[in-house]
Amino acid sequence: MKRLHLHVAVDDMDTSVRFYSTLFGAEPTVLKADYAKWMLDDPRVNFAVSDRAGAPGLDHLGIQVDTADELKDLAGRLKAAGEATRDQEAATCCYARSDKAWVQDPSGLSWETFHSFGDSPVYGEDERPQAEPKPTCCGPASATGRPAASCC
Repeated sequence: MKRLHLHVAVDDMDTSVRFYSTLFGAEPTVLKADYAKWMLDDPRVNFAVSDRAGAPGLDHLGIQVDTADELKDLAGRLKAAGEATRDQEAATCCYARSDKAWVQDPSGLSWETFHSFGDSPVYGEDERPQAEPKPTCCGPASATGRPAASCC
């Protein structure tokens, strides 16, 4: 069984925990000074917030699986589709131990596919791939201020 994962970077943990606890009608499953996680069944989502990222907003998306075989299948599909993945074994992140395969979507958004198999007393860090820089338009702007049509 799979569960959608959303990780949001926040600038005020206490306020964010109160807000999301009210929104979900549930207290966090994991609550630390710098991290909180709700394992919801309706909707089936692993929703996490932390104040460890640079700017507030969506940090990454993911798909959490229940078994190592499900992760192998999911990561295998990404590789078969020609996507470059960044695989991690026994990674420590978000107070958990997990095997992971990271990939970026065509717009550069990080997706984490993972199977967690234990807790960790420390937050840890991920080693996810870096987004490729997008080409910029270097042509002159039109009178409307928009890039020239030949550029974009």
